[in-house]
This record gives sequence, structure tokens and C-alpha cells, in this order.
Amino acid sequence: MPFPNDEAIMKTAEALIEGLQGVFGKYPGMRPAHSKGFLLTGAFKPTPEAGKLSIAHHFTAPSTPIIVRFSNGTGLPTIPDTDPNGDPRGMAIRFSYPNDVNGHRVHTDLVTHSVPFFPTRTGAEFLELLQAIATSPPDAEHPTNVEKYAGSHPATLAFIQAPKPIPASFATQQYWSVTAFVLIDADGQKTFVRYHVTPDAGVQTLDAEAAKTMGPNFLHDEMERRIKTGPQIFTLTAQIAEEGDVTDDNTVHWPESRKVVTLGKLTLDSMLPDEESLKEQKYLIFDPIPRVPGVGPSADPLLEMRAAMYLISGKQRRSA
Repeated sequence: MPFPNDEAIMKTAEALIEGLQGVFGKYPGMRPAHSKGFLLTGAFKPTPEAGKLSIAHHFTAPSTPIIVRFSNGTGLPTIPDTDPNGDPRGMAIRFSYPNDVNGHRVHTDLVTHSVPFFPTRTGAEFLELLQAIATSPPDAEHPTNVEKYAGSHPATLAFIQAPKPIPASFATQQYWSVTAFVLIDADGQKTFVRYHVTPDAGVQTLDAEAAKTMGPNFLHDEMERRIKTGPQIFTLTAQIAEEGDVTDDNTVHWPESRKVVTLGKLTLDSMLPDEESLKEQKYLIFDPIPRVPGVGPSADPLLEMRAAMYLISGKQRRSA
């Protein structure tokens, strides 16, 4: 996973990490965002339709091992699972390929979360939002800086106002890729898509009263119990863009009428023990850019920015 060549991207990425740590605090060895999480393992089995859209190994092989990280939002490693600030929830998926001819590990990742868009189009705008949050203490006069920012940025306001009910389980939460990607078939034909990850158990959420009865780590504890009853299955689908659809702006939705193709099933059958999970998470760096044949990034500027942030953050965790 290489660093971006653009110095401006790297500088903004470093500032964003500092901004997140300024808002949530600095916790050595932990992520600055989506800090609280745990890992599961399983496999992905593609549909024949997936192989028609992309030559990527995980879309053409009979089965590919996966490791999945479920997480709460924010950079607080002990945020209660019932805290509304824990949204959006995250589901990051690593597809583990066979080693290459030199014995190097090969993989591609898919990073999704529980809101189908992001509050800003660019990293620079997100940095402005973080600065507005940092300068809006609870006792600040209204409108606060963050209220002013949201008022002048419709995409941010839409993100803030989007429904974010507390999930009954990470296994009953809907997830989306924030940015668009390109699937490339055997003839080189490119198809722009946005990924959806849907729980086969159905979407289930908690109302305010039910949430009050739950413990601070109930999502972890619930998954620990649930996985012992059997595999937890998700369906990976792709919403297909049509001519004229915006593919370089994560704040713009495609119409619900767009075709959706089923790409395969994600089956989770094992949860890593806490000590092993924490150790693995310290070194695990997900890459939002695919970097494998058959899948490519769109021109969305958020992709390079997130890749830079994840890599910088990962190196900080490993050295902590």
C-alpha cells in the first residue's frame, strides 16, 4: 500500500488525523476514527454475475477467505455502543488472495459504513468540519461554528440529519461503500458501481427505550453469542451507474431505480478472541483503493485521501 505522490494530499491527511485526535483525544496504538472494533473471519462466494462484471480473483474464484472488522464511529476506544455518536457503524472487509509468485501476501479491501454517503466531498472540506467541531464546545453560543458550517454545506447537513438508529446487532445492520468503484471484465469493459452489504438476517434496530437496557459493549457481546449459533451471512450487491450518473462525488446519490446486481455471499463463521483481535487490529491497515486487476477506483478525491490517512494512522499504531 503506497503513499500517494501528491504532497498536498499527504499534508491534508496528516492534518485530518491531528484534527480527529484533537476532537476525540489521542490514544496510542488505536485508530483516530472507528477506534472501537473487533474482528471476524469467514469466506466470500461470488455469483456467476460477479465474474461477468469483473476478472478480479474474489469475483471469479469459487471462494475467498475474508477478515471483517466491525466498528463504532469516533476515535473513542471505549465509546458505549448505545451512544448515538457511535454512528456511522463500520464494516471493513479484507479479501485474502493466494500469495503471489514471490510469496507476498495479496489482498484487496472494501470499507463500508452504515450511512450511504459522507458529510463532505473532499478531505479539505472534512478538515474544515473537524475544525468547526473542535471550536464548538457545549457552552458555545448558538449558532456554533459547526452549526454554521452545516448550515452552509447542504451535504454535511444531510449527513447529520440522516437516520442513524442503533443497530440490534452488527449482523442486522445495512452497510454501503461511500465512493464509487469500477469493475472491469474480461473484455476490458468498465462498469461504475457502488457496493451495498445487506444482512441476510434482516435489518433490525433498537428504539430509545430498548437501547437504555443495553450494556456499553452489547454489540460485541451480542456478536460473540450470535456467532456460536451459526454463521452470519451478508449479501454483497452492486448498484450499477447509468450514463450521466456522478461517480466522483460521494455526497451525490444515484437514483433508487438503478439496477442492482448480486455479487455474492459473505459468510462469517468465527470471531477472534479479544486479545488476538486487539493485536491484529493494531497492525491491520485497510486500503480503500482496490489495487487488484478487475477492480479500480473512481475519480472520487476522497479515495486517495482516505488511503493516505489509513496508512499514516497504521504506521502510528504499529510504532506505538
